[in-house]
Amino acid sequence: MEAYETKISIKAWAEEDRPREKLISQGRRALSDAELIAILIGSGSRDESAVKLSKRILHHYDNDLQRLGKVSVAELSKFKGIGEAKAISIIAALELGRRRGDTEIKAPEIVNGSRSVYNVLRRHLVDLNHEEFWILLLSRNCKIIAKELISKGGLSGTVADPKIIFHIALQHQASSIIMAHNHPSGNLKPSQQDIDLTRKIHQAGRILDIGVLDHLIITDGGYFSFADEELL
Repeated sequence: MEAYETKISIKAWAEEDRPREKLISQGRRALSDAELIAILIGSGSRDESAVKLSKRILHHYDNDLQRLGKVSVAELSKFKGIGEAKAISIIAALELGRRRGDTEIKAPEIVNGSRSVYNVLRRHLVDLNHEEFWILLLSRNCKIIAKELISKGGLSGTVADPKIIFHIALQHQASSIIMAHNHPSGNLKPSQQDIDLTRKIHQAGRILDIGVLDHLIITDGGYFSFADEELL
């Protein structure tokens, strides 16, 4: 009897328990995270339904979609019943969800504070397992000229060379710049290295008559602004 029950497919369930049918009849908001993922992967294994497999994956990541959104194809493929194609489907769907969230906040053309900088750069700096350092290049009226990736690093840091930063700023004839980098750890507190680098670049900007207006530390949960905290 037990062996028989493990082989019951989704098609044999009550209609209201089938994820696809449930979505059609009750709407997408009626489905749990596991049921939505089950639709993406389509089928489970001989011993496990797609929904149970999805629940197992979510449980492994503490039911945190933010954590799941950071995993690689190789990592997801380690779960029994998840091959490369299914892993790609899950990752692609989560990335679409993230991008949808980005488009709901239209990036401003003119920077008027740290929040507008965050809205411009967050899509580049969240959901990363490594540090990246970016700059915004601004005209005299604080209109965004360009945004540039300066460097990529590891889990605990990246190198931002002032020579490269101001070379790019001069190429674009920028009147001012704003710096930003992420902390994959989620810690918003600036390190001493962050503070020293900010001061160094701010002082160099004075010599070149290029204003350094702010430096943001961005995490998945928010941001820290040097300007807002009067550290510039």
